[in-house]
Amino acid sequence: MSGGLHLENVTRRYGGLVAVDNISLDISGSGITAIIGPNGAGKTTLFNVIAGATAPSSGRVFFAGDEITGLSPDRIARRGLIRTFQLVQLFDHLTVLENVKVGRHLHTRGGLLTALLPSRAARSEAEVDASARALLARTGLPTQAEALAAALPYGQKRLLEITRALAAEPRMLLLDEPAAGLNREETTQLAALLRQIAASGTAVLLIEHDMSLVMNVADRIAVLDFGRVIAQGTPDEVRGNRDVIAAYLGTAEAAHG
Repeated sequence: MSGGLHLENVTRRYGGLVAVDNISLDISGSGITAIIGPNGAGKTTLFNVIAGATAPSSGRVFFAGDEITGLSPDRIARRGLIRTFQLVQLFDHLTVLENVKVGRHLHTRGGLLTALLPSRAARSEAEVDASARALLARTGLPTQAEALAAALPYGQKRLLEITRALAAEPRMLLLDEPAAGLNREETTQLAALLRQIAASGTAVLLIEHDMSLVMNVADRIAVLDFGRVIAQGTPDEVRGNRDVIAAYLGTAEAAHG
């Protein structure tokens, strides 16, 4: 699976606690893959290992055919693996448009100043501006371009964080509970956006507790429990898996959202 993400016997220990336990997993370089599991199952730790925020205690991580084990988060991001976080992390003092411009440059050769100031090394300001505005239109925020990020309601902040990540032109987008704190209408909007992102050729890998969202958008699901993969497959396959029902969903009906 040269175009996707491959985990080979990945383990992460914290003293006597094994947060991620010898996980081997292939994640497609296209479509939407969800990682689910109860609290404490190891989902966020696994994301941290993939994104380079945490080194694995043992095992190897490959992306698009190249090993990325132990690389720093910024080097991994430059390879096209871009992550958003469970807690929204924006530049609140900048405008919505400026946040997206930052996203265009933070994971490439430039940085914050490159994104905000003219530079021979950067694209022309007009091109960057047009690109950022086009992304805001794509994610439903075109009228908010000049607003301060701090002034946005929570749901729009979530969309802005995803927009900023898309500005970095990821090959795979890692989303940590993107539906957290969203109302039903905002979650529906998010689902449509995730499908659009995947259809455009960017793979999506998400951790999510909203089972309705997962079952509606995911092409494939991997289920973690106590740091191990206990099931993987399509939503229908996972929905009917007895181990999943026992470990996470509680009842078969819960899997239907």
